[in-house]
Amino acid sequence: MIDARQRRVGFLVAGCFFMEIMDGTIVSTAAPRLSEALRVPVSSIGLLITAYFVTLAVLIPSSGWLVSRWGTRKVFLSAIVVFTAASLLCSTSTSLGELAAFRVLQGAGAAMMTPVGRLSVLARTAKSDLMRMISYIVWPALLAPVIAPLAGGVITTYGSWRWIFLINVPLGVVAFVVAVRIVPAVAPSAPPPLDLAGVALTALGLGGLAYAAGLVSQPATPWALVAAVGLPGLVALALAIRHLLRAKNPLVDLRTLRIATFRVSVGSGALSTMAIAAVPFMLALLFQNEFGWSPVKSGAVVLFVFVGNIGIKPATSFIVNRWGFRRVLLAACLTLSASMVGAAFFTSDTPIALIALTAIVSGIGRSVGGTSYNTLSYVDVPEATMPHANTLVATTQQLAAGLGVAAATLALRLGGTLDGRPGAATSPASYSIAFGCLALLPLAAMAGVSRLRRDAGDGARRQPAAKQAEAELDDVTS
Repeated sequence: MIDARQRRVGFLVAGCFFMEIMDGTIVSTAAPRLSEALRVPVSSIGLLITAYFVTLAVLIPSSGWLVSRWGTRKVFLSAIVVFTAASLLCSTSTSLGELAAFRVLQGAGAAMMTPVGRLSVLARTAKSDLMRMISYIVWPALLAPVIAPLAGGVITTYGSWRWIFLINVPLGVVAFVVAVRIVPAVAPSAPPPLDLAGVALTALGLGGLAYAAGLVSQPATPWALVAAVGLPGLVALALAIRHLLRAKNPLVDLRTLRIATFRVSVGSGALSTMAIAAVPFMLALLFQNEFGWSPVKSGAVVLFVFVGNIGIKPATSFIVNRWGFRRVLLAACLTLSASMVGAAFFTSDTPIALIALTAIVSGIGRSVGGTSYNTLSYVDVPEATMPHANTLVATTQQLAAGLGVAAATLALRLGGTLDGRPGAATSPASYSIAFGCLALLPLAAMAGVSRLRRDAGDGARRQPAAKQAEAELDDVTS
């Protein structure tokens, strides 16, 4: 059973997760105001998003070793302090260079905050309670990308851009005070020496890919620089994988991927995460650039995705318990893909009620799929390898979210090219083609999900009494 303290820690980690993702996505909404205040081109603001994203990708793989060396409590509290202080510094910036440097510091705090917090929760959770605990901490990943356009629109319309960062300060102070009271002190272990070769190769590989994804997301992509950064990044990542599979004490143990449920949840989950990250981004662009809506109206309509997230949440456990992870994930992928196909037919004359309904359906697919993937990630992982599994999940999810925005940008440009509008020019048809392309991501995720056993993840399910009794009888007779 999940006790009150575990539940409170779960909600605390969820709140920190929300701050982290919100801060990574809200800056794009404020780009015009930031460019005016800092007196730089709008395209230069992409550096702030990329700096944050690259720092996360580079530092998250080291979180598991840091926990072993100093314990979850010390690392988690330190991460909250760094993130909060960096947020305050961001709000005082007077130049793009200052703000970019403080964003790197912010990313360093975020890279340790959520993975470590999640590990402190899941390490004390029984397999049978995993789904309930995951449901507590997964909602920020679904909510933050949806609410960011509305929050960014309101802040930049009615207030100063500095509040985008200042809002984190009281939240961070509260999180620190609460964490001091409720996060348990787990004694650090005696970890092996830090895998410096693994650190260097993963940093170069993941950092290169993250930076290339950030460049692709910019309005005018410098393709030569993308190739100069991305290709060496791929080579470094390949060398990192080779090293991590051979090292005696690797930074991240990739052998965890031999567990079928973990492998599918990471691989197929990454494809679904790309689609999940792309949808709010694409809808906000469509509503503002093609329909001429204000940022506030656009954000308010996108918020209906969250209505679907929350509306289905109370029934998620029942659905998974009744039909199993394999069938539920297949249905979630189809639902997410179908909602994106529906969005491909949006025009400025489409009734808002129909757009809202499609957004709600998308939210249902996101919520059920997100909870199922995250639960399946840990259900068969032994306790000894939980830190490595947690690091892999955090890294792939963060990378997939950034790649999802990059994929949306590429799909939109492809749509413009096919519609006879090369470059940055777009039309409603461009968005239709882009949504159709992105709908292939959750369909591709189904290839991995379909290879799961029908009983995959049953250790985290609470099956009907009749089936449970039958299973117990089979165990006795065998």
